[in-house]
Amino acid sequence: MMDIHRILEKLPHRYPFLLVDRVLDIDLQAKTIRAIKNVTVNEPCFTGHFPGRPVMPGVLMLEAMAQSCALLSFETEGVSLGDNQVFYFVGIDGARFKRPVEPGDQLVLHAALDRARAGIYRFNCKAMVGDEVACEAAIMCTMRDVM
Repeated sequence: MMDIHRILEKLPHRYPFLLVDRVLDIDLQAKTIRAIKNVTVNEPCFTGHFPGRPVMPGVLMLEAMAQSCALLSFETEGVSLGDNQVFYFVGIDGARFKRPVEPGDQLVLHAALDRARAGIYRFNCKAMVGDEVACEAAIMCTMRDVM
C-alpha cells in the first residue's frame, strides 16, 4: 500500500493534475498495481465538462492510468526520478470508454506490465467503477533525462 505522502515523493505531478490518491497494492512478482482515484465534484474539469451533468474527461482517466503505470515502474525497477528526469506518456493503443465517470465515483486503476523493451514500457490498463469497466487501454511510457 502507498498513501498520498509516498505518492507525492514518487510522482512530480501536483494539484490539479495528480490523479492517484492511494495505491492499494503492488505485486512486484506479477508486475501489477491497483490504485484509486476518488472523483470529486470540486475538481476544476467539472466546471466545463459538463455544466449541469459533470463527467470525468476520458483523457484524465487515461492520465490517471498512466500515473499508476509510472508508480508501478518505479517500484518494480527500484528507481526514483531525479530532478532532471521525466516519465513520459508516449502512446495509447485500443483506448475504449465503457461508462461515464461522475463525481462521487471511485475509479480503481489496474495496470499490468506487458513488456519493457529499449526503455519503452507497455502496460495493459483498466479503470473500474465497482465491477464495471469505465476505460481500458494499452499505455506506453518511457523515462528520459531532461536538461
